[in-house]
Amino acid sequence: MRYSTNFEESQHFSETFGSFAKQLAGQMAEKCSIAAKHVIDIGCGKGEFLRELCSLGGATGLGIDPGYREDEGRGTDDPRLQFIVDYFGPKYEELIADVVLCRHTLEHIAPVREFARSIRRLVGTRSHTWVAFETPDAKRVLKEAAFWDIYYEHCSYFTAGSHARLFRQEGFEVTELELVYGGQYIVQYAKPASGRTQPTLPQEDDLAELEHLMESFPARVSAVQQQWRERIKEIHSSGRRIVLWGGGSKAVSFLTTLGLSDEVQAAVDINPYKQGKYTPGTGHPVISPQTLSDQPPDFVIVMNAIYLSEVRRMLDALDLKPQIAAVGN
Repeated sequence: MRYSTNFEESQHFSETFGSFAKQLAGQMAEKCSIAAKHVIDIGCGKGEFLRELCSLGGATGLGIDPGYREDEGRGTDDPRLQFIVDYFGPKYEELIADVVLCRHTLEHIAPVREFARSIRRLVGTRSHTWVAFETPDAKRVLKEAAFWDIYYEHCSYFTAGSHARLFRQEGFEVTELELVYGGQYIVQYAKPASGRTQPTLPQEDDLAELEHLMESFPARVSAVQQQWRERIKEIHSSGRRIVLWGGGSKAVSFLTTLGLSDEVQAAVDINPYKQGKYTPGTGHPVISPQTLSDQPPDFVIVMNAIYLSEVRRMLDALDLKPQIAAVGN
């Protein structure tokens, strides 16, 4: 997998996600006391969260990401921000930061130990530096048999426990672990330590639970997949039009894993930079919500249940009344 400026990952066009990101930025700004400090965001994407964080907290920021590009409407043209279009690596370990931020990047890294060590070297002896990470929670995937959340861009999968164990063995004191965004994401706060640290948080003791969830995972995934195949086949056979809401990784995994083609007409996405493109593998068109008025759907599958209310509002605004279901519900 090669990431470039053609990569489009932003969720910030969603009101639901935007509200969450603003709330999380406020929380991080307070916890890490970032006023008048400098933040380095590793894997900053298009820079929207870094802008929000520095704006709320009164800080300066440097974003590093091979996929960063300046687009109108992103709100990243802020004089307090700088960006490097590159992968983070050893050549950037000499940078100085009061806060090292890394959101939804660690799961894309294959050599996770080397990555964590590189960040530890960047922090060095600056004991005041905060390190804040956000990563999808694999335990939720196991519990829900969420096969749509398993895809090739993710090299690694973390629970709160495995996330903390990685950082503790590489010389960090993990101070806080929490689940956010409807329990979908792990947020971890840590500070540098002189060596390997011992677990102190209750969420870190999860190996027995993980073993239990793994034992039943294959059978539960097969059952969920069969349920969706049968449901979609029945709807399609009756002549009803099906669309997915969400044209990102979840949709791609859902379509390819279930082997869907003509059964689904399109994937809807509110991100204008995805519209007019096609889903990898299956070639489904990615369309705007407004396009639905021309060919109204009968059944909408929402690829993340947390967006159900937002999707209903948008469909109501278009005077569309399809049946709606969400994966995971």
